[in-house]
Parts: sequence; C-alpha cells; structure tokens
Amino acid sequence: MKNTIIRKLLIMFILAAVILTFTGCGSKPEQSTADKIEEQESSPLVIRLEGGDWGFPSPFAHYSRGPGMSKMRLIYDSLLEKGEEGLIPWLAKDWSISPDGKEYSFVLNPGVKWHDGKMLTAEDVKFSFEYFLKHPPVSNSLLIDGKPFIEKVETIGEDQVKIVVSEPNATVLDRLGIVRIIPKHIWESIDDPKKMLDIDKLVGCGPYILTDYSQEQGAYRFMAFEDYWGPKPLVDLVEFVPVSDPVLAFENGEIDLIKVPQDLMDRYADNKEYKILKSPAFWGYKLMFNMEKKPELLDVNVRKAIAHAIDIDELIEKVARGAAVPASPGYLPVDHIWYNPDVTKYEFDIEKAKEFLNDRTLDLTLLIADDQMEARIAELLKINLAKAGINLSVQSTDMKTRDSRVKEQNYELALIGHGGWGQDADILRENYGVTVARDNSPASNVIPGYSNLRITELCKKQLTELDEESRKSMIMELQKLISDEIPLLPLYNTVEYTVFKPEKYDGWVHVFDHHETTHNKLSYLER
Repeated sequence: MKNTIIRKLLIMFILAAVILTFTGCGSKPEQSTADKIEEQESSPLVIRLEGGDWGFPSPFAHYSRGPGMSKMRLIYDSLLEKGEEGLIPWLAKDWSISPDGKEYSFVLNPGVKWHDGKMLTAEDVKFSFEYFLKHPPVSNSLLIDGKPFIEKVETIGEDQVKIVVSEPNATVLDRLGIVRIIPKHIWESIDDPKKMLDIDKLVGCGPYILTDYSQEQGAYRFMAFEDYWGPKPLVDLVEFVPVSDPVLAFENGEIDLIKVPQDLMDRYADNKEYKILKSPAFWGYKLMFNMEKKPELLDVNVRKAIAHAIDIDELIEKVARGAAVPASPGYLPVDHIWYNPDVTKYEFDIEKAKEFLNDRTLDLTLLIADDQMEARIAELLKINLAKAGINLSVQSTDMKTRDSRVKEQNYELALIGHGGWGQDADILRENYGVTVARDNSPASNVIPGYSNLRITELCKKQLTELDEESRKSMIMELQKLISDEIPLLPLYNTVEYTVFKPEKYDGWVHVFDHHETTHNKLSYLER
C-alpha cells in the first residue's frame, strides 16, 4: 500500500511538472508518460479468448466437456482446488481424515461471500452435497460405479463440515474436494435445476460473475468479483468471443491467446513479443470397441490386428502436424505421474496384422464427429486397415450426437478425443473395470461386452488401497495387463503450444493434471 501511494504521488508530481512546462510556453500539453502509466493502471484488464457455445454455466446445464466445465468453475468454488503440484486448500483452509479412512473433516475459510453479499456457511456446504446427491450435476464426482459413496454430511458450528463415506477409498479426498459449492438460499427452492437458465441465479462464491451469455454466438462475459475471498483476480474481464480464424484474430488483437501446431511455431519463436507454453500430453484420441455390437472384437487377436494396422507416427505427422506423442496401450500417458513405460506396444506392421487376422476379413463401421481432424484420422485408418483385410465404413455426425451415441453404446467402433488423461489413475478403473460410466463425460466410457477378471479385481483393489506405494504398484501392473488386452486402443496424446503476448498478460499456468491453461482459475488469479 505504501509503495502504491508513493508511486501515485510521483506520477502526480511528474504530471504537474509537465503541465507547468508546456503551459509556460503557451502550448497545449500533450499526454505525458505519467498520463499513460496512470491510464494503464486505471484501465481494466480485459482478456479475450476464442468462444463457442459450451452451454449455460450452471453446475447442471453446461456441456460435459472441459470448456463448459471450466466456465462454470469460474463462478463456483470448491473445498479444494487443483494447483501446479497437487490438491491445494481453497474454501477449506484445512482438512483431516480419520484413521479408518471413513470420515473427512473440512474447516472453512472465514469471510467467504456469495456474489449477492450473503455469507457462506457450513450449512451451504452440507446443502450442496445433499442437493447434488438428489440432483446429479453434469460433472458428478459423487458416484462410484453409479452409486453414491457418502453416508451422511454433518455441520460442526458455522465453519466445519464432516462427511462420512461408506468405505475407505483412495480417491475420496479428490472427489469431495472438487465438488462445486452452491448457495442454499438460491437452490433450495429449485426443483428442476437443469431448467434453471437465469443468469441472476448464477450466484457463486468464485472469482468471477457471469454478466453476459449468447448461446447463438457462443459468447460469454465474466467480470471479476470485487469481494472475492481468495487470491485477487488479476484479470478484470474474461470474454469468450466468436472468431472464424483464431490465428488471424490473435494477430489482429481480437483475442489474446491461441494454440498453434508445431509447424507454425517459427512464426512466433525467437520473437520477444510472444511467449510460448508447452502443455503436458493430457488430451488424446482413442478408438472404442463395442464388443456387443461386433462380437468379432471379443477376439484379442482381432484387436491386435487393428493395433498393428494403424500407423501412429503417420497420424502424428499428418493430422497432429507433429504436436503429439504416441499414446500408451496401457492408457496412462507419458506425462502422467504413474506412467508405465514397460507395457506391450504395437508397431505398425501390416503383415503382422494379417497374421493376427489369420486370413479373415472384417467389416467395421467407425463413428466420428464432423470434425476435420477426426475425418483425417478416419481417412488414414481406412487406408491402412484395408491393407490388412479390414473394410472400414465411416459415419460422421455432430460432436454432441457422437458423444451421446457413445454413451448409449450405439456404435461398432468410435473415435473420440477428450482431455482428462492426467487425472487420478482411477481412470483405469473407470475405463476398463466398470459397467457404469462415472458421469456424463466422454472421458468416462465403458467398453460394451468386455470383461477381464484380473483387470476388474485390480481395478477394485487399487481403489481401496490407501498406501500410496502399494497402490502405485497395482497401477503399474494394471497398465501392463491392459496393454496386453487392448480393450480399447489409445492412439495419440496431443502436445499443445499456447502463444500469447506477455506484455498484455503473463499469468497463464498449467495445473498438475490438465493440459489447458485457460481451463483453470489459477491462470486468472494472483499467486
């Protein structure tokens, strides 16, 4: 505060001196350096990003992919947050876990205000968990195998909450910590939260307030909450605006950040005007096998034939334009903290693919989204699979329909890309060891018709193993088993390059389990 006062006094002194100098000569004073500094300091910082409609950003109405989820999370805070190294305190300043792993106690930070000025209490936290159990949100972490694991929620005074769970679980702290807290006084009278599309009721305690939303334009406007309890928002306004050509829009100053493929890096490298961040490989494409619709896929040799007939290096070169790494047949990507490099790999080899097919031919239909990248992947898959004796027909539909059909298990093969590959290793169980998806996310698809007793047993065992080293050992074994079986086939994980002008804003950061800087609120807050 003292430095700020001194700086302002200095600016006033310089300004007065400049005015005296110019008025003394009978000339009209021009804008001084001090004026410009003062103007910059008083002007709100507006960051504009590429838009697109990802739904109404309430916990119940946003679209299930990352861009929809992240906008909702600018409005609503959680007990814990994901930082650069792991989970960090947020609404809860402290927490403890009982020795038996069944009771989780959270102590709330004092003075937390809702956007409408009311104070957050432990009763709001209790209400949030209970309301979500009755009305599941889009991003629902409170179910395991489709069943709730919370037995009861209790308040202890105004600032403590105790949550009792049915059994010890290695993922519970993460699952409880990321639940968005909603105000009881707003939601207790709403019986159908999916139909609540009133901006005035989007009252959270997060760092930003939604002031404008256009579904038609895919435009959003978020304003910093002046009474935010936590780290100060560094960005005053975050706007998501429609653009037709992101690179052109970036270079024209219409948006402040873009992701560029590796072959365009020379355009910005070695230029002090720009800064480039490389993301971890936590977004990827996978090929889903529906073994109920296509029983031939139950034969592991058929799945291995498909794996050997796909040229991953060609996909990375021609589709990802070099900005990707081969995905692991064990699923967890190379940047994951528990990645196992010693899994079974499937090199591109048409002759080996033919051997696994044993002179059989196969007709398959591949479902994709009407996306240029997916269409190109499908085209290359079709060419190489045909060489091995696999005839591939391609069905294209819009992304939301494709995602819905995958959830409904209405496909033979499906190509799907999504983020979330860096999250807790329990994603192995959610992808390979369950028959009910965790939530509505395309990252949580089950494999129709597939089961493997050893994989299922290990998936369940790691979930309840609280000793970290023992659990890690199980996860390593799981990856090897999965790579031998390939019940689904990971293709590649993208490595994104984010370009921005640090002179405008230099707060972008990756959290420990996610690839996208704009999707975490830490990128907009003081650290």
